[in-house]
Amino acid sequence: MEYLSWLSLKSVPGIGNLLFKRLIDRFKNPKTVFKAPLEELETVPGISHRIAQSILTHRVPDPLVKDMESALADGCRIILMTDREYPCLLLQIPDPPPFLFVRGRIPDRPAIAVVGSRGASDYGLANARRLSADLAQCGFLVVSGLARGIDTAAHSGVLGTNNPTVAILGNGLSGIYPPENKRLAQKIADSGALISEFPFFEPPEARNFPMRNRIISGMSLGTLVVEAAQKSGSLITARLAAEQNREVFAVPGSIRSFKSSGTHSLLKQGAKLVESIQDIIEEIPLFAEMDTAPNGSPIRSPGGTEHLKNKFNLDFSDLSVLKVLDSYPVHIDDIHGKVSMEPGLLSGILLKLELLGIVNQSPGKLFSLNEDVL
Repeated sequence: MEYLSWLSLKSVPGIGNLLFKRLIDRFKNPKTVFKAPLEELETVPGISHRIAQSILTHRVPDPLVKDMESALADGCRIILMTDREYPCLLLQIPDPPPFLFVRGRIPDRPAIAVVGSRGASDYGLANARRLSADLAQCGFLVVSGLARGIDTAAHSGVLGTNNPTVAILGNGLSGIYPPENKRLAQKIADSGALISEFPFFEPPEARNFPMRNRIISGMSLGTLVVEAAQKSGSLITARLAAEQNREVFAVPGSIRSFKSSGTHSLLKQGAKLVESIQDIIEEIPLFAEMDTAPNGSPIRSPGGTEHLKNKFNLDFSDLSVLKVLDSYPVHIDDIHGKVSMEPGLLSGILLKLELLGIVNQSPGKLFSLNEDVL
């Protein structure tokens, strides 16, 4: 079976993704590699005499055969780097995975990665859902990592528009991590794909996640970091995107929130500030001059509060209150200090706006705009 020779070459001690690609570039397929003379193997940059000998004496490990057979029996597919379905952008990075385990189908769409903090704020989650949904509705494929927080919100935002999304896992496809995302993972596989470079039974080890991050950024035209603290793993993905010569985007947050300190660092380093997907599209050369996105739909501009007037039949007082609110919770006393109305009237308007779903109330009489309706 052709797959077995690919998996076998990857299991040779000393053969990583970079050397594997060099061998395939030279010999075209693993079967030819295993049959090549020792002297010819040693002419490949990075292949030492010891590694060349290991290649020629290598035997297929029994656990590797079991792993491959289990993956195929469970409905997974193995996509080789020479297959047409293999993401073309991923081939351009220095160390692409030689093969991918895939559950589902990889949609043929231009991809944008959306990543961020696992412990995201309501502000970050709302922006991840909104921006991911907008990207999907405009014909883009949203790629993320199925992690808690921003990743989950990104996938969910796309699925809410009945569009496909792709999740890159840091473990084998025999299990889902985190376990609470099993149902979400199934929905992703139904219309898009779950992808992993790791063996079928590989557990979610910490060392795996930086490796999977290069795939998230590598198969995407750009990476959008929605919310990230200073030491967030999402910053690794952003760094990898920059090293892969891909675009890096960031959503600004509150200067008082440590959860946005990482995205602000990216902005200081030259990442493109994003308020709407228009900010993303105009940085991608292929789409920069377009008034419509890849699927032909118009590109949405940032929303405001005025358009809510007719939709919800709001009056002047309602709009006056909305104009002093934003995505960050504000105490009712601070709101009262900015609008000229009686406290009782203000409370009534805030209750009305909350019932309409335009405003969210947090414990402690804190109010904020609901990003999902803007």
